[in-house]
Amino acid sequence: MPFGIGVAVVLSGSMEPTLGINDVIFVRETDSYEVGDIVVYQSGQTLIVHRIIAKDGENLITRGDANNTADAPVERYAVKGEVIAHIPAVGMAVNALKTPAGILIVLIAAFALTELSFRKEKDKDERELEAIKAEIRRLKEKQEEKE
Repeated sequence: MPFGIGVAVVLSGSMEPTLGINDVIFVRETDSYEVGDIVVYQSGQTLIVHRIIAKDGENLITRGDANNTADAPVERYAVKGEVIAHIPAVGMAVNALKTPAGILIVLIAAFALTELSFRKEKDKDERELEAIKAEIRRLKEKQEEKE
């Protein structure tokens, strides 16, 4: 987690209604955790987002708000951080951007914005060039009138 803060997308409904599927969560590393904190911990290859319901020495007992039973005790070192904020439903867009179609859309949008920017700059340069040409013509006409 760069700068001690990470971002993730909630993939299950185990924390509803507090956190819903596709909510984006912000997680901060911290030194201590208390009962009631929502934490992210690693279980095998999976990251789990659940609330601490009890502490047993160095182990934390967690449970999803929508679950009836507690999880197996979690060792303190497995905890990645505490959820400090969330944005509801934004994860749909984040997950969509991870697909090949989403990546293609982002690339096309980036190309279109870049092209639009260059086109505006080119149009501005052409207007300035035309203004300079008009001034040169005016000065030549003035010079010819003097002769």
